Amino acid sequence: MSSQASVLFDAPGPRARLRNNTLTLLSAVGLAAIAYFVYARFDAKGQWDGKIWKPFLESTTWVDYILPGLGGTLKAAGLAAVFALVFGAVFGLARLSDHRWVRIPAGAVVEVFRAIPLLLLIFFIFYLAPSVLGGGDYALFALVAGLTLYNGAVLAEIVRAGIRSVPRGQSEAAYAIGLRKGGVMRLVLLPQAVTAMMPAIVSQLVVLLKDTALGYIIAYVDLLNMGFKIIPAVNFGSLIPAAIVIGIIYVGLNMTLSAVATRLEKRSRRSRKTSARPIVPPGAVAVPGATGGVSAVD
Repeated sequence: MSSQASVLFDAPGPRARLRNNTLTLLSAVGLAAIAYFVYARFDAKGQWDGKIWKPFLESTTWVDYILPGLGGTLKAAGLAAVFALVFGAVFGLARLSDHRWVRIPAGAVVEVFRAIPLLLLIFFIFYLAPSVLGGGDYALFALVAGLTLYNGAVLAEIVRAGIRSVPRGQSEAAYAIGLRKGGVMRLVLLPQAVTAMMPAIVSQLVVLLKDTALGYIIAYVDLLNMGFKIIPAVNFGSLIPAAIVIGIIYVGLNMTLSAVATRLEKRSRRSRKTSARPIVPPGAVAVPGATGGVSAVD
């Protein structure tokens, strides 16, 4: 019984287990009642009729609308992920510089872009770009730039925290054998920090992927735009089915990336190539995990 105890909670006794099981049963009944209520309301509105679900069984709907929208989402997410990783690496290392003229401006840039709401940032770039760069379609540019600046600022903090998570003795030993700061960072700190940072980086990329849906506001042709504007307009009355299908696709994408993050964390713990503990994204709470690592709780 004592083996079931954790840092946060004692092992439950007979009365506690009975109470927990009762609450679990009541919660399950409540959720089932809510699900039935939603089903009944949709049924009353005819949302389960085969005629409005039929378009999603046709290949033309997927080839002409859903797959191009998915391609737009993945394109924006891929570009933003690459640029955000570069942004985060550069400014994360700059914040660790010994030179104040590098460290302070880098810190100011990171804090500013972390503080600005992402939607406001996308709007600002979208409406400013034509004035600066001339006429054209800047939906993709505004979305990628906004995602890059915001998520890059968060990744910069992850990089900084990852490098600082490496025990000080590692760098002291490297300096003792004659390595300079560049060599210590490149050969000792970064290889260990990357292993510790990887789960948090992938978790932030999951957030980036979900945030691509904000392109809907500026009419970027992505999965959400196709699902909530184009498909319902072509197939009248199919808004709810489109929302369900698009939602399932988003859940599948995010679960895939989350599974990658979990696997990377387990692999990094087994490899024992670093003495640094895994870190969590800024704003998350570190909870002791079963493997001795940490997990992120939003």
